[in-house]
Amino acid sequence: MKNYLRMASAACLLIISLLTLVPVQAAAAGKTYKRTVVPYQLPDVTLINQEGKSVQLKRLIESGQPVIVDFIFGTCTTICPVLSACFTNLQSKLGEDSQKVHLVSISIDPENDTPMVMREYLNRYKAKPGWDFFTGSRKDIDTVMKSFDAYIQNKMSHYAVTFIHKPGGNSWVRIDGIMSTSEFVEEIKEAGISL
Repeated sequence: MKNYLRMASAACLLIISLLTLVPVQAAAAGKTYKRTVVPYQLPDVTLINQEGKSVQLKRLIESGQPVIVDFIFGTCTTICPVLSACFTNLQSKLGEDSQKVHLVSISIDPENDTPMVMREYLNRYKAKPGWDFFTGSRKDIDTVMKSFDAYIQNKMSHYAVTFIHKPGGNSWVRIDGIMSTSEFVEEIKEAGISL
């Protein structure tokens, strides 16, 4: 009888343990994105920002400031507006500290994303200082996409991917998929960046 009670108690504890894990697993399964930490070696290419100024990407990334990178294009009507809304909401949350984190959008349509197109895009999203949009030669843009393991041949087959980099080292948090603003903020903090 004692053995039976022990076994029944153990079974009850196991069931209770499993039931308490269900909400955690359901919440984790409810995420619409995948998070990984990946080392990237960035190429030493020169890109052009929305003001028409040349900027060395490697120097920008190694400036000692937290950097968040995404790949978009100026006429996109699908994924890019969602990614850009996260950048806008982050800048709104930071308020006067909007330059605390450097937001970097890199065009995947350099043939059409001129500085004027990129300025208009940033204006549409009410970008504050600290958010830059870059274009460059097709070769340099492809090199950058490949260095982030985010290369696509056709802009219409692009996907949502965001990269978060804390200064020091070459590790990046890679987010594949769409995040809510609150998830975005949590991922930035999880990467060790204080907001």
